[in-house]
Amino acid sequence: MKALLALEDGRTFACRSFTGPGETSGEVVFNTGMTGYQEILTDPSYRGQLVTMTYPLVGNYGINPEDIESDRVQVAAFVIREYQDCYSNFRATGSLADYLKKHGVMGVDELDTRALTRHIRQAGAMRAFLSTEDFDPESLSTRAGQIPPMVGRDLVQYVTTKTPCFWKDNRPQPYRTDRLDKSVWDPDSDALRVVALDYGVKYNILRSLENAGCQVLVVPAGTCAETVKQLCPDGIFLSNGPGDPEPLGYAVDTVRQLIGYKPIFGICLGIQLLGQALGGKTFKLKFGHHGANQPVQHLSTGKVEITSQNHGFAVDPDSLDPGAVEITHLNLNDNTLEGFRHRQYPLFTVQYHPEAAPGPHDAGHLFDQFAEMMKEHR
Repeated sequence: MKALLALEDGRTFACRSFTGPGETSGEVVFNTGMTGYQEILTDPSYRGQLVTMTYPLVGNYGINPEDIESDRVQVAAFVIREYQDCYSNFRATGSLADYLKKHGVMGVDELDTRALTRHIRQAGAMRAFLSTEDFDPESLSTRAGQIPPMVGRDLVQYVTTKTPCFWKDNRPQPYRTDRLDKSVWDPDSDALRVVALDYGVKYNILRSLENAGCQVLVVPAGTCAETVKQLCPDGIFLSNGPGDPEPLGYAVDTVRQLIGYKPIFGICLGIQLLGQALGGKTFKLKFGHHGANQPVQHLSTGKVEITSQNHGFAVDPDSLDPGAVEITHLNLNDNTLEGFRHRQYPLFTVQYHPEAAPGPHDAGHLFDQFAEMMKEHR
């Protein structure tokens, strides 16, 4: 079915919908991963975005229920060069097209993704409108310019858990009482107790915490510091999530009150919230970091890790107090901040996704590092 993608600057791209009729809008970005489209589709950090894959052939290994990173498809639309409906993988239980249709998300192909990616790299990520009904370029571009921009929007509210839940035995398990205090933990377990503030957490991050020997209680993003302290955890985890950290004042206030209370580990949006809580500033990247091949240097060792990332904002390192904060990681593509630790308090962060879902590099040792830090301060 014929479709048209229009950017807010007037550029348009003809394409074909392989999921049927529809319209959608959001910020268009590109992802450079060669595999992992199912993890990408279900990553809550992509909320409100039309994701373009730079790898040309997508759909060839189908969909399976084991590789999802949340309970639903999160992207606003999926844009690819060539869709492969004939999938071949022993784990597959269905096609990509059927999966997108089930979740009401548009998928389009036969679009020049190289041209679109180049345009985004030159002009920056921008708002877009996708339609199988309106083919007037001027009309669609105008509609694209009328949707809310990414800057200043709280997208976390759409992806955070509505009620607390435990992550146990590789799946979320409902929490069946209104009480939120230290009695919620398994009294017969000596496992480390972690409260995970959910700003859009991926399942594989929770798996990594469980694999590091933790009991993990996932709580809504709006949970206050007093409630977290009533739970008496051994550590606090700040998750990944979508969009601009600037409007998340409620989360920053909570994080600020928790600094120094217990060990804290933050990733992705978590590092940005910690940066703000420590007096730093954040800014929007031109087209973000979305893919599985971002080179990050660990400054203390000089070693370079090829990392999986998905974010459009970053912490300004010059806005952090060097007497309180040590920069630990830098992105070698653009020298943006990729990690820091506090010089006084048990607190460290990385901007990338250390559990590598999807991605070639599993930095699971960071979860073990968090566990060791909690043991020291238990």
